[in-house]
Amino acid sequence: MPRKIIKRMMPDHNKIRDHKHLRHLGSRLHDPNLWHLNRKGAAGAFAVGVFFAWMPIPMQMFFAAISAVLFRVNLPLSVALVWISNPFTIPPMFYGAYLFGVKLLGSEEHPFSFELSIDWFMQSIGTIAAPLLVGCLVIGVLSSILSYGLIRLLWRFSVVSEYNKRKQRK
Repeated sequence: MPRKIIKRMMPDHNKIRDHKHLRHLGSRLHDPNLWHLNRKGAAGAFAVGVFFAWMPIPMQMFFAAISAVLFRVNLPLSVALVWISNPFTIPPMFYGAYLFGVKLLGSEEHPFSFELSIDWFMQSIGTIAAPLLVGCLVIGVLSSILSYGLIRLLWRFSVVSEYNKRKQRK
């Protein structure tokens, strides 16, 4: 079941292999583990994609792609999962990570109002950077571990369920 759903959503691997920003990886993109959808590759892709979705850095997709190649997990799925953090979800995700970082560091919460400007960013980076980065890193690692385990568990459940269905039909 998860394999069929994920496979339907994945882009064509030839398009990704020929992408201008990923061409420099060369022959590493021909590794079948990057394109084959199995339990280990999908679970690893979820771990990589969810981790980088929580990172407040530019070019999250690029770093997810590089990590997918290094860890030899499903590349398209890793890159697609970075879009968990999108323009609609980033504000609540990062604010929650900031509050979590404040609790972890034991620092005080600084009230701020968001403005989309360089001046606001430069003024507030000193007060919110450490809690935001710590919160994002810890939540990223925890959600990465949880998603890896959950996908492995769901995949296993699906395989056992299909096996039992086939066994009952006979």
